[in-house]
Amino acid sequence: MERKLHTGETAPDFTLPSTEGPLTLSDFRGEWVVLYFYPKDNTPGCTTQACDLRDNLGSLDARVLGVSPDPLSSHEKFRDDHGLTFPLLSDEDHSTAEAYGAWGEKTSFGKTVTGLIRSTFIIDPEGKLAEVLYNVRAKGHADRIGKKLQELRNGAGAA
Repeated sequence: MERKLHTGETAPDFTLPSTEGPLTLSDFRGEWVVLYFYPKDNTPGCTTQACDLRDNLGSLDARVLGVSPDPLSSHEKFRDDHGLTFPLLSDEDHSTAEAYGAWGEKTSFGKTVTGLIRSTFIIDPEGKLAEVLYNVRAKGHADRIGKKLQELRNGAGAA
């Protein structure tokens, strides 16, 4: 049975290789983090989503971390091809995706397959899941995330 995470839980910590060297989630405590899982580098939906996030980084005012099962060599090409300015993390054994409930059965082109489920997690500065989104749409995703972050910051009040 697949485990799904819920708002308010502590985000599972991990260390993964990335296009900026090994990254550990807990190193970002004190910052808002947008952690997104995507299926594959240089595919239409994933490229749309990554470029959308790249183009909206300033307005998001959060650390963006992209995770997929692709190897670092693929991530580096994807980053360079599209001028991505945030780290891409390699989860080749999909253990981090599994910990986040972002790996499991999904429908792809009418068939049920096991793979990465496009998912996004907004993590607050204390390391808690402030928003959990499974099966997200790539197009317009950054705008939806930006609005949610604004809502969460306003709801949190001035700390």
